[in-house]
Amino acid sequence: MNDGERLVGNLPLCDASEVATDIAADETLLVSGFGSVGYPKTVPLALAASNRDLSLTVISGGSVGNEIDSKLVEADAIARRYPYQARSPARKAVNAQEIAFQDRNISTLGDEVQYGGLADGGTAVVEALAVGTNWLIPTMSIGQTPAFVESADRLIVELNRSVPTAVRKFHDIYRPERPPNRAPNPLTNPGGRIGDERIEFDASKLVGVVETDRRDQPYEFRDPTSDDRAIASNLGTFLEDEVRRSPIFEESLHIQFGVGSLGNALMSALGDADLGSRDLIYFGEVIQDGLLDLLDEQKLTAASATSLALSSEGQKRLFDNLDRYAKDVVLRPGDLSNNPTLIDRFGVVAVNSALEVDLFGHVNSTHLNGTRVMNGIGGSGDFNRHSPLAVLALPSTADGGEISRIVPMVPHVDHTEHDIDVVVTEQGVADLRGKSPKETATAFIEQCAHPDYREGLREYLDRGLASGGHIPHDIETALDWHVNRT
Repeated sequence: MNDGERLVGNLPLCDASEVATDIAADETLLVSGFGSVGYPKTVPLALAASNRDLSLTVISGGSVGNEIDSKLVEADAIARRYPYQARSPARKAVNAQEIAFQDRNISTLGDEVQYGGLADGGTAVVEALAVGTNWLIPTMSIGQTPAFVESADRLIVELNRSVPTAVRKFHDIYRPERPPNRAPNPLTNPGGRIGDERIEFDASKLVGVVETDRRDQPYEFRDPTSDDRAIASNLGTFLEDEVRRSPIFEESLHIQFGVGSLGNALMSALGDADLGSRDLIYFGEVIQDGLLDLLDEQKLTAASATSLALSSEGQKRLFDNLDRYAKDVVLRPGDLSNNPTLIDRFGVVAVNSALEVDLFGHVNSTHLNGTRVMNGIGGSGDFNRHSPLAVLALPSTADGGEISRIVPMVPHVDHTEHDIDVVVTEQGVADLRGKSPKETATAFIEQCAHPDYREGLREYLDRGLASGGHIPHDIETALDWHVNRT
């Protein structure tokens, strides 16, 4: 496919302001995008600039860019938002009760939209690198775009000429059948392919095609901190022991990392671990720069995800070597990249971070002090609950050491004590498997908590033990650590 083949057939070319005017004020917009790439840009900007009284419901597959979660929010155009937001204006509006927001798991989002759980019809606005009369090829992410296109009443396509057409070589788009006739997923190898590079749709849905060359805003990864490097070292040492111990990892190690600077640092550091002759395979949501490093060093056999969320340098590296990376990298829809059956089938080790964890293993990933949402749960619930080994990796403190991230009780629970197996901080590793609540708390204090907070945590545990019970909480003081930090 060359640049002249991006538009195939007699298509309704439109200006962004033209199609924006035709969108109802209270419309549900199903937008492409995941990992802040592959989302529509010019139509949201046109909506934001329209000066109309809008109360849109916006549903995306994952995080999107400023054009949606900043500009549309600042124009007071969004009334409801699902299932994830990662920009300051959106976060501020949600916490001010100006936008109704609900967090959702990634793996089931497509079904929830398609079968009426979150939306009823609506308009899909998706970015593509090529489009025909009844098909389109996504750009830098797949996310939930196939489900959105299938379930929407109307379709608007943003044809983005800034994305090389060869990006299509990463795509493996497969749609599961409708329950209760959903057949077993046929994918048996994370590097294999079971689908197509394009999404087909009913040609009567296509309202218009808007041409653009506006690029995604690249990720900005901070340099690894000393804590990041210590966490990575502790994780690597633990994994070296674990792959030798468990027969699950006799031939290969399948692994997933959460999105962000810490996850990116952990990906890079994994290349230093001694895994013997085992294949290292990534099965997760997002391809970040650290995975490109592992591919360049020939330490990664395959990488399966739903998004190419890279820095500007990483994106240039990818675009300069598209054919080479496409041999090992596959992009799939979110209902495959986060599929519980596949996570279980491949024995994927889940490595995710969080805001904090309490002494008994409950994890808060999303809400500061239990009230103010940060971003969303993303895919961590999908992986933590279905992985044979769920690892929580986080620094022991925040705010320059002023706040302990190991606390007596979390004020909001995203993952329960039943979801997490191992916790890693810069201080050490706590393997929680088979431990009673008292033993879990002791392991956290001795192996993971910062020394400045260990005595306070010991005193809390002693008060709980004096009160009795299976989980030794001191309810009267359980949330004091949060009350005192506000």
